Amino acid sequence: MCGICGKYNYATTEPVTREELKKMNDLLIHRGPDDEGFHLDANLGLAMRRLSIIDLSTGRQPISNEDGSIWIVFNGEIYNFQALHETLAAKGHVFKTRSDTETIIHLYEEKGAEFVKELRGMFAIAIWDSRRKRLLLARDRMGKKPLFYAINGTSLAFASELRSLLAAGGVRREVDLRAVDAYLTLQYIPSPLSIFKSVKKLEPASVLILENGKITIEKYWDLP
Repeated sequence: MCGICGKYNYATTEPVTREELKKMNDLLIHRGPDDEGFHLDANLGLAMRRLSIIDLSTGRQPISNEDGSIWIVFNGEIYNFQALHETLAAKGHVFKTRSDTETIIHLYEEKGAEFVKELRGMFAIAIWDSRRKRLLLARDRMGKKPLFYAINGTSLAFASELRSLLAAGGVRREVDLRAVDAYLTLQYIPSPLSIFKSVKKLEPASVLILENGKITIEKYWDLP
């Protein structure tokens, strides 16, 4: 199943520590009991709990591109990754693993934010582009894989589950009455709402980009 989380203090130089990431990540251990991984880059941190399914020996996360400038954590499965791998390798991309995760990061190098349109599968993705100081979050077309996020004006935190996100700190717990109304009416809370006003669910088929202090969210697909 796997789980991802992370934090980006985009408006300050306050570093993200391994301790606070581990606190978030430990709450996802039931999603990924086989392994954990961390990447820290000053005021940015990514973490992941892994349930080993593909490329058991070398598919650990986070994974980077060739020069270590772009990093990814990923929850899900990409069904067409082998075809994508072959196309990218033919263009000169160098792979360290046979995992679908690494295929995504090289596809991002090739296509930029448009990479997500090439993916066939279920996924929640976080990519850190250190050269552009860009954090990108993406969710699959039907929203099978969950992804919560919270923005408090100086930082953005994200996680596969709400309780992991709350462990990031700085997340207000004021109940959103619109979400309560939706739950009582529909028996679920539709995206982008969550039970808390300060927390959102990234909508299915959406990409969130945080770059230069600006946040944009765009849909990359809709049902014809």
